[in-house]
Amino acid sequence: MKDRMKKQTINNKQYLSGPEILKEMNISWSKEMFDKTKEDYKKVSRVIPEIEWSVFAPYIQAINTLKKDMNAVILAHNYQTPEIFHCVSDIRGDSLQLAKEAGNVDAEIILQCGVHFMAETSKLLNMDKTVLIPSMEAGCSLAESITGEDVKKIKNENPNIPVVTYVNTSAEVKAESDICCTSSNALEIVNSLDSEEVIFLPDEFLAMNVAKETKKKIIMWKGRCEVHEEFTPEEIIEFRENEPGVKVIAHPECSPDVLAESDFSGSTSAMINWVKINQPKKVLMVTECSMSDNISVENPNVNFVRPCNLCPHMKTINLENILESLWNKQHEIIIDPEIAIKAKQAVNKMIDL
Repeated sequence: MKDRMKKQTINNKQYLSGPEILKEMNISWSKEMFDKTKEDYKKVSRVIPEIEWSVFAPYIQAINTLKKDMNAVILAHNYQTPEIFHCVSDIRGDSLQLAKEAGNVDAEIILQCGVHFMAETSKLLNMDKTVLIPSMEAGCSLAESITGEDVKKIKNENPNIPVVTYVNTSAEVKAESDICCTSSNALEIVNSLDSEEVIFLPDEFLAMNVAKETKKKIIMWKGRCEVHEEFTPEEIIEFRENEPGVKVIAHPECSPDVLAESDFSGSTSAMINWVKINQPKKVLMVTECSMSDNISVENPNVNFVRPCNLCPHMKTINLENILESLWNKQHEIIIDPEIAIKAKQAVNKMIDL
C-alpha cells in the first residue's frame, strides 16, 4: 500500500494514484456519502454486498464529479462489472452500439471501459478528441491473433475477394479490410457483398456460424475468444440436467456445437433484449459472466445461472484506474493518421450499412 500511494513519474510528468486523487478531492467514505450514493447502490444492491459499497462509493463519486468538470464521457462494454456499468458509465452496450455512439458524443474526452480495440474504434471516429483507456493491459486474445501483415498475406493468396473484419481487431487490421462487422451484423454484412466468396477475419467460430447461414463461401482465420472457446456442448447439456427448465442463450463467438445446444444465439445486446422480452424464469447466458450481473439488475424476476468465465482483459479495468486515467489523462490512444484513414473507412462502411 505504501508503494501504491507514492507518486509515479512518467516522462517527467507526475501521476497521482487513486487514493491520492481521493485525498486531493477531499472524498472519503462516510454516512453522508452513503446517503448521497444510495440511489446508485439501489441499482446494484442485488449483486454488490453493502460492505463492498464503502470501497466503491468514494471512487464513484469522484469519477462522476470529475467527468463533468472535464467534459468527459465514459463508454462501458456489457462485460464491465456492475459498479462500472451502472454507476459511472454514460453509454453502455456491445461493440456495435459503442462504435455508433462514439461517433456522436459531444465531449472533449472519451474514456473507454472496454478492451484496447474498442478504444481504438472510438479514436477512429473521434480523431480530434482525447480517447483514454484505464488499463493498457486490457487487450483481447482475438484481436491479438492477427496482424495487418497477416491480412496482406491472405489478400495476396486470395486476390479480388472482399475482406470482412470483425470489429474485435486492431486499427492496422481494419485498415487492410474492406468492411468491418460485429457479431450482431456479421451475416448482414457478408450477404451485402457482391461476391460469392468472402474472407472473414479473425474469429473462426463466428465465421463458422455465419457460414451455416449464408450461401457464400467463407475463407476463415483461426482466431478465437479465450472466454467463449472454453464453453463446450457437454457443459451445456450438464447445465440442462442440473437446472430443469433453464433457457440457454449463447454468443456466436462460441463453437457451432455449443450454439446447437442453445435456445437462442446473438450478440450481447441481442441476448439482453431476448431476456427483457421473454423474461424466462431461469436463464443460462453462455458468455462473459459479468453480463449476468449487469442484466439481473434490470430483470429481478429472472434467475440467472452463472457459468462464470471471466475475461481477464476486461477485468483489468476498475474504478481506481478509471479515476487515475481521467485525473492524469493517462493511457491516451494514438493511431497513425495513415492507418486511421483506411481503418475508419472500414468502420464507417459497417455503420452506414
